Amino acid sequence: MDEPVFVAGFAMAAVAAGAAALRIESERYVRAVRPKVSVPIIGIAKRDLEDSPVRITPFLSDVDELAAAGADIIAFDATRRPRPVELAALVAAARAHGKLTMADCSSLEDARNALECGIDFVGTTLSGYVEGPEPDDPDIALIAEMAALTPYVIAEGRIRTPQQAAAAARAGAYAVTVGSAITRTEHTTAWFRDALAGAYRAAGDSPVLAIDIGGTKSMAALISAGAIIEKVQVPTAAGGNPDGWLAAIAAATRAWNGRYGCVGIAATGLVEDGCWQALNTATLNIPGAYPLAERAASFFKAPVFALNDAQAAAWGEYRAAKEAVNSVVFLTISTGIGGGVVSNGRLMTGLAGHFGLTRGASGGAGPLEDRVSGKFIAGEAARLGHDADTPSVFAAATRGEAWAAGIVDGSAAKVATLCADIKLMFDPDVVIIGGGIGLADGFLPRVSQNLAALPARLRPDIRAARCGAQAGLIGIADLARSAAGEGKP
Repeated sequence: MDEPVFVAGFAMAAVAAGAAALRIESERYVRAVRPKVSVPIIGIAKRDLEDSPVRITPFLSDVDELAAAGADIIAFDATRRPRPVELAALVAAARAHGKLTMADCSSLEDARNALECGIDFVGTTLSGYVEGPEPDDPDIALIAEMAALTPYVIAEGRIRTPQQAAAAARAGAYAVTVGSAITRTEHTTAWFRDALAGAYRAAGDSPVLAIDIGGTKSMAALISAGAIIEKVQVPTAAGGNPDGWLAAIAAATRAWNGRYGCVGIAATGLVEDGCWQALNTATLNIPGAYPLAERAASFFKAPVFALNDAQAAAWGEYRAAKEAVNSVVFLTISTGIGGGVVSNGRLMTGLAGHFGLTRGASGGAGPLEDRVSGKFIAGEAARLGHDADTPSVFAAATRGEAWAAGIVDGSAAKVATLCADIKLMFDPDVVIIGGGIGLADGFLPRVSQNLAALPARLRPDIRAARCGAQAGLIGIADLARSAAGEGKP
Protein backbone atom coordinates (compact mmCIF):
# COMPACT_ATOMS: atom_id res chain seq x y z
CA MET A 1 0.00 0.00 0.00
CA ASP A 2 3.06 2.25 0.24
CA GLU A 3 2.46 3.99 -3.10
CA PRO A 4 0.80 7.35 -3.93
CA VAL A 5 -2.05 5.73 -5.88
CA PHE A 6 -3.10 3.65 -2.87
CA VAL A 7 -2.75 6.52 -0.40
CA ALA A 8 -4.90 8.69 -2.65
CA GLY A 9 -7.47 5.90 -2.81
CA PHE A 10 -7.59 5.60 0.97
CA ALA A 11 -7.95 9.38 1.21
CA MET A 12 -10.86 9.57 -1.23
CA ALA A 13 -12.62 6.65 0.44
CA ALA A 14 -12.26 8.29 3.86
CA VAL A 15 -13.66 11.60 2.61
CA ALA A 16 -16.52 9.83 0.83
CA ALA A 17 -17.41 8.20 4.14
CA GLY A 18 -17.47 11.55 5.97
CA ALA A 19 -13.94 12.20 7.21
CA ALA A 20 -13.61 15.91 8.04
CA ALA A 21 -9.87 16.08 7.42
CA LEU A 22 -6.87 13.89 6.54
CA ARG A 23 -3.46 13.38 8.09
CA ILE A 24 -0.97 12.51 5.37
CA GLU A 25 2.69 11.53 5.67
CA SER A 26 5.36 12.88 3.28
CA GLU A 27 5.47 15.59 0.65
CA ARG A 28 4.87 13.10 -2.21
CA TYR A 29 1.71 11.69 -0.64
CA VAL A 30 0.33 15.14 0.20
CA ARG A 31 0.97 16.14 -3.40
CA ALA A 32 -0.85 13.00 -4.66
CA VAL A 33 -3.88 13.49 -2.40
CA ARG A 34 -4.32 17.27 -2.63
CA PRO A 35 -5.98 17.34 -6.12
CA LYS A 36 -8.34 14.50 -5.13
CA VAL A 37 -9.98 16.02 -2.02
CA SER A 38 -11.16 19.37 -0.73
CA VAL A 39 -10.95 18.73 3.02
CA PRO A 40 -8.05 20.10 5.10
CA ILE A 41 -4.84 18.07 5.14
CA ILE A 42 -2.51 17.77 8.10
CA GLY A 43 0.92 17.15 6.63
CA ILE A 44 3.84 15.45 8.34
CA ALA A 45 7.26 14.15 7.32
CA LYS A 46 8.77 11.13 9.08
CA ARG A 47 12.52 10.72 9.29
CA ASP A 48 14.76 8.32 11.26
CA LEU A 49 17.67 10.42 12.55
CA GLU A 50 20.90 9.10 14.03
CA ASP A 51 21.41 12.01 16.42
CA SER A 52 17.83 12.66 17.59
CA PRO A 53 14.78 10.60 18.61
CA VAL A 54 12.49 13.17 16.96
CA ARG A 55 10.89 11.62 13.84
CA ILE A 56 7.94 13.84 12.88
CA THR A 57 8.75 16.91 10.74
CA PRO A 58 12.15 17.62 12.31
CA PHE A 59 13.54 20.10 9.68
CA LEU A 60 12.61 23.50 8.31
CA SER A 61 12.92 22.05 4.80
CA ASP A 62 10.18 19.57 5.70
CA VAL A 63 7.86 22.47 6.51
CA ASP A 64 8.63 24.14 3.18
CA GLU A 65 7.99 20.96 1.18
CA LEU A 66 4.72 20.10 2.93
CA ALA A 67 3.43 23.64 2.51
CA ALA A 68 4.32 23.64 -1.19
CA ALA A 69 2.59 20.25 -1.67
CA GLY A 70 -0.73 21.60 -0.35
CA ALA A 71 -0.90 20.81 3.38
CA ASP A 72 -3.16 23.14 5.34
CA ILE A 73 -1.75 22.25 8.76
CA ILE A 74 1.84 21.25 9.52
CA ALA A 75 2.35 18.83 12.44
CA PHE A 76 5.60 18.47 14.40
CA ASP A 77 7.00 16.27 17.16
CA ALA A 78 6.60 18.56 20.18
CA THR A 79 8.25 16.39 22.85
CA ARG A 80 10.91 17.88 25.12
CA ARG A 81 13.73 15.79 23.61
CA PRO A 82 16.96 16.70 21.78
CA ARG A 83 16.01 17.92 18.31
CA PRO A 84 17.72 19.41 15.22
CA VAL A 85 15.45 22.50 15.08
CA GLU A 86 13.61 24.17 17.97
CA LEU A 87 9.84 23.92 17.96
CA ALA A 88 9.35 27.68 17.92
CA ALA A 89 11.38 27.95 14.69
CA LEU A 90 9.27 25.28 12.99
CA VAL A 91 6.08 27.08 14.05
CA ALA A 92 7.41 30.34 12.65
CA ALA A 93 8.30 28.69 9.33
CA ALA A 94 4.80 27.25 8.97
CA ARG A 95 3.25 30.61 9.82
CA ALA A 96 5.41 32.24 7.14
CA HIS A 97 3.67 29.99 4.60
CA GLY A 98 0.25 30.90 6.03
CA LYS A 99 -0.27 27.43 7.52
CA LEU A 100 -1.77 26.32 10.81
CA THR A 101 0.27 24.12 13.14
CA MET A 102 -0.20 21.00 15.27
CA ALA A 103 1.95 19.68 18.11
CA ASP A 104 2.31 15.90 18.49
CA CYS A 105 2.69 15.58 22.26
CA SER A 106 3.49 12.83 24.72
CA SER A 107 2.47 14.64 27.90
CA LEU A 108 0.62 17.60 29.34
CA GLU A 109 3.93 19.42 29.76
CA ASP A 110 4.61 19.00 26.02
CA ALA A 111 1.23 20.59 25.30
CA ARG A 112 1.87 23.55 27.61
CA ASN A 113 5.20 24.23 25.97
CA ALA A 114 3.71 23.93 22.46
CA LEU A 115 0.95 26.40 23.27
CA GLU A 116 3.55 28.85 24.56
CA CYS A 117 5.24 28.52 21.15
CA GLY A 118 2.02 29.57 19.43
CA ILE A 119 0.82 26.12 18.24
CA ASP A 120 -2.81 26.05 17.02
CA PHE A 121 -3.66 22.39 17.82
CA VAL A 122 -2.22 19.98 20.35
CA GLY A 123 -2.50 16.21 19.92
CA THR A 124 -1.94 13.09 22.00
CA THR A 125 -0.10 11.44 19.11
CA LEU A 126 3.06 10.47 20.99
CA SER A 127 1.56 9.46 24.34
CA GLY A 128 2.96 6.02 25.16
CA TYR A 129 5.63 6.12 22.48
CA VAL A 130 8.39 8.14 24.19
CA GLU A 131 9.42 5.76 26.96
CA GLY A 132 8.32 2.45 28.48
CA PRO A 133 6.20 -0.27 26.86
CA GLU A 134 3.55 0.82 24.39
CA PRO A 135 0.07 0.68 25.96
CA ASP A 136 -2.91 -0.95 24.24
CA ASP A 137 -5.52 1.76 24.73
CA PRO A 138 -5.71 5.46 23.85
CA ASP A 139 -4.75 8.02 26.51
CA ILE A 140 -8.22 9.35 27.32
CA ALA A 141 -6.99 10.97 30.53
CA LEU A 142 -4.42 13.06 28.63
CA ILE A 143 -7.10 14.21 26.19
CA ALA A 144 -9.16 15.52 29.11
CA GLU A 145 -6.12 17.22 30.68
CA MET A 146 -5.22 18.93 27.39
CA ALA A 147 -8.82 20.05 26.88
CA ALA A 148 -8.48 22.04 30.11
CA LEU A 149 -5.67 24.03 28.43
CA THR A 150 -7.19 24.57 24.99
CA PRO A 151 -10.36 23.60 23.11
CA TYR A 152 -8.26 22.57 20.09
CA VAL A 153 -7.18 19.06 21.09
CA ILE A 154 -6.78 16.38 18.42
CA ALA A 155 -7.00 12.89 19.89
CA GLU A 156 -4.60 10.48 18.20
CA GLY A 157 -2.87 7.23 19.04
CA ARG A 158 -4.27 3.67 19.37
CA ILE A 159 -7.83 4.69 18.58
CA ARG A 160 -9.00 1.46 16.96
CA THR A 161 -12.75 1.28 17.55
CA PRO A 162 -15.75 3.62 17.20
CA GLN A 163 -16.27 3.27 20.95
CA GLN A 164 -12.75 4.56 21.67
CA ALA A 165 -13.25 7.45 19.26
CA ALA A 166 -16.51 8.38 21.00
CA ALA A 167 -14.77 8.21 24.38
CA ALA A 168 -12.12 10.61 23.09
CA ALA A 169 -14.83 13.01 21.93
CA ARG A 170 -16.56 12.84 25.31
CA ALA A 171 -13.22 13.59 26.99
CA GLY A 172 -13.05 16.89 25.14
CA ALA A 173 -11.32 16.19 21.82
CA TYR A 174 -11.96 18.79 19.11
CA ALA A 175 -11.24 16.13 16.50
CA VAL A 176 -10.19 12.49 16.46
CA THR A 177 -7.55 10.94 14.19
CA VAL A 178 -7.85 7.26 13.26
CA GLY A 179 -4.85 5.83 11.45
CA SER A 180 -3.90 2.16 11.55
CA ALA A 181 -7.49 0.96 12.00
CA ILE A 182 -8.27 2.38 8.54
CA THR A 183 -5.06 2.30 6.52
CA ARG A 184 -2.81 -0.39 8.05
CA THR A 185 -4.40 -3.56 6.75
CA GLU A 186 -1.63 -5.68 8.26
CA HIS A 187 -2.54 -4.31 11.71
CA THR A 188 -6.29 -4.73 11.41
CA THR A 189 -5.86 -8.23 10.00
CA ALA A 190 -3.69 -9.12 12.99
CA TRP A 191 -6.32 -7.83 15.45
CA PHE A 192 -8.96 -10.05 13.89
CA ARG A 193 -6.52 -12.97 13.64
CA ASP A 194 -5.68 -12.77 17.35
CA ALA A 195 -9.33 -12.48 18.40
CA LEU A 196 -10.34 -15.43 16.27
CA ALA A 197 -7.42 -17.52 17.47
CA GLY A 198 -8.56 -16.95 21.05
CA ALA A 199 -12.12 -17.86 20.20
CA TYR A 200 -11.09 -21.03 18.41
CA ARG A 201 -8.81 -21.99 21.28
CA ALA A 202 -11.72 -21.57 23.70
CA ALA A 203 -14.04 -23.53 21.43
CA GLY A 204 -11.43 -26.25 21.14
CA ASP A 205 -10.98 -26.64 24.89
CA SER A 206 -11.91 -30.00 26.36
CA PRO A 207 -15.54 -30.26 27.46
CA VAL A 208 -16.42 -30.12 31.15
CA LEU A 209 -17.91 -33.12 32.92
CA ALA A 210 -20.80 -31.50 34.80
CA ILE A 211 -22.55 -33.45 37.57
CA ASP A 212 -25.71 -32.48 39.46
CA ILE A 213 -26.33 -34.63 42.55
CA GLY A 214 -29.93 -34.34 43.72
CA GLY A 215 -32.03 -35.90 46.43
CA THR A 216 -33.59 -38.54 44.18
CA LYS A 217 -31.48 -38.54 41.02
CA SER A 218 -28.16 -37.34 39.68
CA MET A 219 -27.39 -36.08 36.19
CA ALA A 220 -24.07 -35.97 34.40
CA ALA A 221 -23.30 -34.28 31.10
CA LEU A 222 -20.43 -33.37 28.81
CA ILE A 223 -20.74 -29.62 28.22
CA SER A 224 -18.84 -27.46 25.76
CA ALA A 225 -19.41 -23.74 25.19
CA GLY A 226 -22.60 -23.87 27.26
CA ALA A 227 -24.15 -26.65 25.20
CA ILE A 228 -24.83 -30.21 26.38
CA ILE A 229 -23.13 -32.75 24.13
CA GLU A 230 -24.18 -35.93 25.95
CA LYS A 231 -26.15 -36.56 29.14
CA VAL A 232 -26.95 -39.46 31.46
CA GLN A 233 -29.20 -39.82 34.52
CA VAL A 234 -28.33 -41.95 37.55
CA PRO A 235 -30.60 -42.65 40.57
CA THR A 236 -29.37 -41.27 43.89
CA ALA A 237 -29.67 -44.44 45.95
CA ALA A 238 -31.77 -43.88 49.05
CA GLY A 239 -29.80 -44.76 52.15
CA GLY A 240 -26.58 -44.69 50.18
CA ASN A 241 -23.44 -42.65 50.80
CA PRO A 242 -21.44 -40.10 48.78
CA ASP A 243 -18.77 -42.61 47.75
CA GLY A 244 -21.45 -44.89 46.37
CA TRP A 245 -23.18 -42.07 44.52
CA LEU A 246 -19.90 -40.93 42.94
CA ALA A 247 -19.00 -44.51 42.01
CA ALA A 248 -22.35 -44.94 40.26
CA ILE A 249 -21.86 -41.71 38.30
CA ALA A 250 -18.29 -42.69 37.41
CA ALA A 251 -19.54 -46.03 36.09
CA ALA A 252 -22.30 -44.37 34.06
CA THR A 253 -19.84 -41.92 32.48
CA ARG A 254 -16.91 -44.30 31.95
CA ALA A 255 -17.23 -44.00 28.17
CA TRP A 256 -16.45 -40.28 28.47
CA ASN A 257 -13.08 -40.79 30.17
CA GLY A 258 -10.38 -38.74 28.47
CA ARG A 259 -12.87 -36.40 26.80
CA TYR A 260 -13.11 -33.80 29.58
CA GLY A 261 -10.48 -31.56 31.11
CA CYS A 262 -12.16 -30.76 34.42
CA VAL A 263 -15.18 -31.70 36.50
CA GLY A 264 -17.86 -29.51 38.04
CA ILE A 265 -20.14 -30.95 40.73
CA ALA A 266 -23.34 -29.28 41.89
CA ALA A 267 -24.77 -30.91 45.01
CA THR A 268 -27.71 -30.27 47.29
CA GLY A 269 -26.62 -29.05 50.72
CA LEU A 270 -23.74 -26.85 51.88
CA VAL A 271 -20.55 -27.03 49.82
CA GLU A 272 -17.61 -24.96 51.04
CA ASP A 273 -13.94 -25.33 50.14
CA GLY A 274 -14.69 -28.61 48.40
CA CYS A 275 -16.38 -30.15 51.45
CA TRP A 276 -20.02 -31.21 51.48
CA GLN A 277 -22.48 -31.47 54.34
CA ALA A 278 -26.24 -31.75 54.79
CA LEU A 279 -28.28 -28.84 56.08
CA ASN A 280 -31.57 -30.76 56.00
CA THR A 281 -30.99 -34.48 56.44
CA ALA A 282 -34.59 -35.13 55.36
CA THR A 283 -33.59 -34.11 51.82
CA LEU A 284 -30.25 -35.91 51.57
CA ASN A 285 -28.26 -37.32 54.47
CA ILE A 286 -24.54 -36.69 54.12
CA PRO A 287 -22.36 -37.87 57.00
CA GLY A 288 -20.12 -35.16 58.48
CA ALA A 289 -18.13 -32.87 56.22
CA TYR A 290 -17.50 -35.07 53.21
CA PRO A 291 -14.41 -34.09 51.10
CA LEU A 292 -16.39 -34.00 47.87
CA ALA A 293 -13.83 -32.37 45.56
CA GLU A 294 -10.98 -34.55 46.80
CA ARG A 295 -12.92 -37.82 46.58
CA ALA A 296 -14.41 -36.93 43.18
CA ALA A 297 -10.95 -36.17 41.80
CA SER A 298 -9.92 -39.73 42.67
CA PHE A 299 -12.95 -41.12 40.84
CA PHE A 300 -12.72 -38.95 37.71
CA LYS A 301 -8.95 -38.32 37.48
CA ALA A 302 -9.40 -34.60 36.73
CA PRO A 303 -9.54 -31.29 38.66
CA VAL A 304 -12.89 -30.88 40.45
CA PHE A 305 -14.81 -27.76 41.40
CA ALA A 306 -17.84 -28.27 43.66
CA LEU A 307 -20.68 -25.98 44.69
CA ASN A 308 -24.23 -26.08 45.96
CA ASP A 309 -26.59 -27.18 43.18
CA ALA A 310 -28.98 -24.23 43.42
CA GLN A 311 -26.11 -21.74 43.47
CA ALA A 312 -24.73 -23.36 40.32
CA ALA A 313 -28.21 -23.22 38.76
CA ALA A 314 -28.52 -19.55 39.72
CA TRP A 315 -25.31 -18.88 37.81
CA GLY A 316 -26.57 -20.90 34.82
CA GLU A 317 -29.83 -18.95 34.74
CA TYR A 318 -28.01 -15.64 35.16
CA ARG A 319 -25.76 -16.42 32.19
CA ALA A 320 -28.76 -17.55 30.15
CA ALA A 321 -30.74 -14.34 30.77
CA LYS A 322 -31.21 -12.67 27.40
CA GLU A 323 -31.79 -9.20 28.78
CA ALA A 324 -29.22 -7.36 30.87
CA VAL A 325 -29.77 -8.19 34.54
CA ASN A 326 -27.28 -7.52 37.31
CA SER A 327 -29.04 -9.22 40.21
CA VAL A 328 -30.89 -12.53 40.19
CA VAL A 329 -32.32 -14.75 42.89
CA PHE A 330 -32.97 -18.31 41.77
CA LEU A 331 -35.26 -20.77 43.57
CA THR A 332 -35.43 -24.44 42.71
CA ILE A 333 -38.46 -26.14 44.23
CA SER A 334 -38.31 -29.90 43.98
CA THR A 335 -37.46 -32.55 46.59
CA GLY A 336 -36.48 -29.56 48.75
CA ILE A 337 -36.02 -25.84 48.13
CA GLY A 338 -32.63 -24.58 47.03
CA GLY A 339 -31.59 -21.12 46.02
CA GLY A 340 -28.81 -18.95 44.72
CA VAL A 341 -28.08 -15.23 44.60
CA VAL A 342 -26.20 -13.34 41.90
CA SER A 343 -25.68 -9.77 43.08
CA ASN A 344 -24.16 -7.19 40.73
CA GLY A 345 -22.87 -9.97 38.51
CA ARG A 346 -21.19 -11.92 41.31
CA LEU A 347 -22.37 -15.28 42.63
CA MET A 348 -22.79 -15.46 46.40
CA THR A 349 -21.62 -18.78 47.85
CA GLY A 350 -21.52 -20.41 51.28
CA LEU A 351 -24.92 -20.31 53.03
CA ALA A 352 -26.29 -17.63 50.70
CA GLY A 353 -29.47 -18.81 48.99
CA HIS A 354 -30.45 -21.68 51.28
CA PHE A 355 -33.99 -20.33 51.44
CA GLY A 356 -35.50 -23.76 52.00
CA LEU A 357 -34.18 -23.71 55.55
CA THR A 358 -35.84 -20.42 56.47
CA ARG A 359 -38.85 -20.62 58.77
CA GLY A 360 -40.66 -17.31 58.35
CA ALA A 361 -42.85 -18.35 55.42
CA SER A 362 -43.77 -21.60 57.20
CA GLY A 363 -44.82 -19.80 60.36
CA GLY A 364 -41.87 -21.19 62.26
CA ALA A 365 -43.23 -24.72 61.99
CA GLY A 366 -39.95 -26.05 60.62
CA PRO A 367 -37.79 -25.55 57.53
CA LEU A 368 -39.88 -24.08 54.73
CA GLU A 369 -38.96 -26.85 52.30
CA ASP A 370 -40.64 -29.37 54.61
CA ARG A 371 -43.92 -27.45 54.09
CA VAL A 372 -43.67 -26.78 50.35
CA SER A 373 -41.64 -29.33 48.40
CA GLY A 374 -42.54 -32.52 46.58
CA LYS A 375 -42.29 -34.72 49.64
CA PHE A 376 -44.69 -32.41 51.50
CA ILE A 377 -47.21 -32.42 48.64
CA ALA A 378 -47.25 -36.22 48.41
CA GLY A 379 -47.39 -36.47 52.20
CA GLU A 380 -50.38 -34.11 52.37
CA ALA A 381 -52.18 -36.20 49.76
CA ALA A 382 -51.65 -39.32 51.87
CA ARG A 383 -52.82 -37.51 55.00
CA LEU A 384 -56.06 -36.63 53.21
CA GLY A 385 -56.54 -40.25 52.16
CA HIS A 386 -55.37 -40.06 48.56
CA ASP A 387 -52.87 -42.53 47.15
CA ALA A 388 -51.19 -40.02 44.84
CA ASP A 389 -47.63 -39.02 44.14
CA THR A 390 -46.69 -35.38 43.47
CA PRO A 391 -47.36 -35.39 39.69
CA SER A 392 -50.77 -36.98 40.35
CA VAL A 393 -51.62 -34.22 42.85
CA PHE A 394 -50.84 -31.56 40.24
CA ALA A 395 -52.87 -33.42 37.64
CA ALA A 396 -55.82 -33.56 40.04
CA ALA A 397 -55.44 -29.84 40.81
CA THR A 398 -55.49 -29.08 37.08
CA ARG A 399 -58.74 -31.06 36.80
CA GLY A 400 -60.19 -28.84 39.53
CA GLU A 401 -60.30 -31.40 42.35
CA ALA A 402 -60.55 -29.30 45.51
CA TRP A 403 -58.39 -31.47 47.77
CA ALA A 404 -55.45 -31.30 45.32
CA ALA A 405 -55.92 -27.62 44.52
CA GLY A 406 -55.82 -26.87 48.25
CA ILE A 407 -52.46 -28.63 48.66
CA VAL A 408 -50.91 -26.89 45.66
CA ASP A 409 -52.37 -23.51 46.67
CA GLY A 410 -50.92 -23.86 50.15
CA SER A 411 -47.49 -24.62 48.78
CA ALA A 412 -47.66 -21.74 46.25
CA ALA A 413 -48.77 -19.28 48.96
CA LYS A 414 -45.71 -20.06 51.08
CA VAL A 415 -43.41 -19.66 48.05
CA ALA A 416 -45.06 -16.31 47.30
CA THR A 417 -44.37 -15.15 50.87
CA LEU A 418 -40.74 -16.22 50.45
CA CYS A 419 -40.46 -14.31 47.16
CA ALA A 420 -41.90 -11.16 48.73
CA ASP A 421 -39.38 -11.43 51.57
CA ILE A 422 -36.56 -11.97 49.07
CA LYS A 423 -37.59 -8.79 47.24
CA LEU A 424 -37.23 -6.84 50.49
CA MET A 425 -33.92 -8.47 51.41
CA PHE A 426 -32.07 -8.41 48.08
CA ASP A 427 -34.19 -6.29 45.71
CA PRO A 428 -33.18 -8.49 42.74
CA ASP A 429 -34.04 -7.59 39.17
CA VAL A 430 -35.82 -10.93 38.83
CA VAL A 431 -36.71 -13.98 40.91
CA ILE A 432 -36.32 -17.05 38.72
CA ILE A 433 -38.12 -20.24 39.74
CA GLY A 434 -37.24 -23.71 38.55
CA GLY A 435 -37.37 -27.30 39.74
CA GLY A 436 -39.96 -30.03 39.27
CA ILE A 437 -42.50 -28.33 41.57
CA GLY A 438 -41.65 -24.76 40.58
CA LEU A 439 -42.22 -25.50 36.90
CA ALA A 440 -45.17 -27.86 37.40
CA ASP A 441 -48.34 -26.98 35.52
CA GLY A 442 -50.15 -24.11 37.20
CA PHE A 443 -47.71 -23.55 40.07
CA LEU A 444 -46.14 -20.22 39.01
CA PRO A 445 -49.53 -18.62 38.17
CA ARG A 446 -50.63 -19.50 41.71
CA VAL A 447 -47.49 -17.88 43.13
CA SER A 448 -48.09 -14.73 41.08
CA GLN A 449 -51.76 -14.55 42.16
CA ASN A 450 -50.60 -14.43 45.78
CA LEU A 451 -48.35 -11.48 44.97
CA ALA A 452 -50.80 -9.48 42.85
CA ALA A 453 -52.03 -7.28 45.71
CA LEU A 454 -48.57 -5.99 46.63
CA PRO A 455 -47.55 -2.47 45.55
CA ALA A 456 -45.53 -2.55 42.33
CA ARG A 457 -42.28 -1.54 44.05
CA LEU A 458 -42.58 -4.40 46.52
CA ARG A 459 -43.76 -7.02 44.05
CA PRO A 460 -41.00 -9.33 42.78
CA ASP A 461 -40.68 -9.99 39.06
CA ILE A 462 -41.26 -13.76 38.88
CA ARG A 463 -39.85 -15.65 35.89
CA ALA A 464 -39.78 -19.32 34.93
CA ALA A 465 -36.33 -20.83 34.61
CA ARG A 466 -35.04 -20.83 31.04
CA CYS A 467 -32.61 -23.72 31.41
CA GLY A 468 -35.05 -26.07 33.15
CA ALA A 469 -33.40 -29.06 34.77
CA GLN A 470 -30.16 -28.26 32.94
CA ALA A 471 -29.49 -24.99 34.85
CA GLY A 472 -27.25 -26.59 37.47
CA LEU A 473 -25.25 -28.50 34.87
CA ILE A 474 -24.73 -25.44 32.68
CA GLY A 475 -23.84 -23.23 35.62
CA ILE A 476 -21.39 -25.61 37.26
CA ALA A 477 -19.70 -26.28 33.91
CA ASP A 478 -19.06 -22.57 33.43
CA LEU A 479 -17.82 -22.15 37.00
CA ALA A 480 -15.60 -25.24 36.79
CA ARG A 481 -14.04 -24.05 33.53
CA SER A 482 -13.28 -20.67 35.12
CA ALA A 483 -11.82 -22.34 38.21
CA ALA A 484 -9.61 -24.61 36.10
CA GLY A 485 -8.42 -21.70 33.94
CA GLU A 486 -7.89 -19.08 36.64
CA GLY A 487 -7.42 -21.05 39.83
CA LYS A 488 -10.66 -19.66 41.25
CA PRO A 489 -14.42 -19.69 40.45
